[in-house]
Amino acid sequence: MRRRFANRALPMLAAALALAAPPIRAGAAGDAPAAAVADSSPRFGTLVALVSAAPLVLTVEVRKAIALDPARARDVGAGMMRAYVVARPLAALKGALPAAPLLSFLVDVPQGVKGRLPPLAKQHLLLFARPVAGNPAMLQLVAPTAGLETAAPLEQRVGAVLAALAADDAPPRVTGVSEAIYVPGTLSGEGQAQFFLVTASHGPAAITVTHRPGQPAGWSVSFSEVVDASGRPPAPDTLATYRLACGLPRQLPAGVNVSGTAEDRAQAAADYAQVLADLGPCPSVPGL
Repeated sequence: MRRRFANRALPMLAAALALAAPPIRAGAAGDAPAAAVADSSPRFGTLVALVSAAPLVLTVEVRKAIALDPARARDVGAGMMRAYVVARPLAALKGALPAAPLLSFLVDVPQGVKGRLPPLAKQHLLLFARPVAGNPAMLQLVAPTAGLETAAPLEQRVGAVLAALAADDAPPRVTGVSEAIYVPGTLSGEGQAQFFLVTASHGPAAITVTHRPGQPAGWSVSFSEVVDASGRPPAPDTLATYRLACGLPRQLPAGVNVSGTAEDRAQAAADYAQVLADLGPCPSVPGL
């Protein structure tokens, strides 16, 4: 039985190599190997990136996994190996559950003992994928490691990300800064900087940094006409924080800082840099 299964899988494997392998890319040189099947607790921002890129988010049960010859997967990161997987679809969290009884795809996983493929059969995986045109039984993962060992907590977190993205008041994708200005107050140490943002929805959005005498500066963001000057940034692991961390340019574009004096322009630039530092880096997924 095992030999017959392997023989039937070979034509599908050849098709997978032809159709699905080219878009799969390893991370840049020096990147730490991303945990694939081993990582069941990715960061919120990582889940947002994966969910946003994937037309399909579904759970599957692995039926068969075959290690690819390293010569056919030379772009795989250190400590990883590429596998051709056949799995049974279980449920769709995003998109429609494929009708095919078995699905095939390529995924990069951490090497097992002695560099061998770890046991994957019967594991439940959460896939972030897209269908392959003309082959309803084949998937293409949106990133080489976009197959995660699933459990109820992870599925709940993905469900929360999907709900946040679908909410009527979901923060739009930030694409730039149109204007920056710092206006000093009447008291020493008092002032306010505002950064007007460009968004994919073309709606209003602005960051406000408030300086009060004897207090550390605070900042907040508004994705509406109502300016929030509370001085409280968005909470970590929220869509607003992700949109800002991944959409704001790393420095103010030339010409957008319209503050009145050189000193005010310097303060606006310093406030912008502080906002970026508070947000931290944009979560990245190798190969996405």
